[in-house]
Order: sequence, then C-alpha cells, then structure tokens
Amino acid sequence: MGHDPKELQTVMAAACPPDLELGFRPMFGGIMGYAAGQAFASLSNVGLALKMTGADHAAMRAVPDVRPLRYEPDDPPSKSYLLVPDAMLSDRDSLRSWIARSAAGLKPTTRTPRKKLSEGK
Repeated sequence: MGHDPKELQTVMAAACPPDLELGFRPMFGGIMGYAAGQAFASLSNVGLALKMTGADHAAMRAVPDVRPLRYEPDDPPSKSYLLVPDAMLSDRDSLRSWIARSAAGLKPTTRTPRKKLSEGK
C-alpha cells in the first residue's frame, strides 16, 4: 500500500491509448478514471484498479500478482475491479493494453445531466 492517486493518474495518462479520451474525478479520497463517460478505473492508496469483465477479467486475473480490489483488508473483494501489479505500472505497453481492454466495452453515456436544486424551484 501507499500509492499516491495523483501519481497513478500521471502513470495512467502516459500509458493511455492515443484514441482513448480519459477523464478523472476525485472520489472518496482517491480518483476515478472515466472513458466514454463511464467509470472504469480506481486510483487510490491501494493502487490502480481497472474494471474488467468476461474473458478480459479472467485473462487479467491470470497475470501474476493481480488481485481483486479491496480498499481495506476486511472489505469484500471487488467482483469487477482488479488491481494492476506494481511491476506493470512501469511497463507502459502492457498497461496500455489492459487500459484499452478495460475501456473497450464501455458505451457512451446518454443520460441527461442532473438538475441543480435551484433549478427545480
């Protein structure tokens, strides 16, 4: 443990595939990464976790040192977010490939923005 979410954001942005537009927002003391308006990455003090589904989840789970995301040791493991091993954080090509696979299944959001409380009066 002991990762800096801001440093992870820099690492992730540097490894991002050129055709993928990333967005980041502070969330619960960490940072969430977004693509196509959908959350797909968690950057926190425990590391960088990517949301993986289906065959990609199984493939990434087979990578040495990959484990399900847990913010606290007693938390149940995430069923969809997997922590990227520390060694992969310095392997830009490998990280880029997993970022691309994680974001590939995202569909752009089409929901309308929420109304501000003052607009409803």
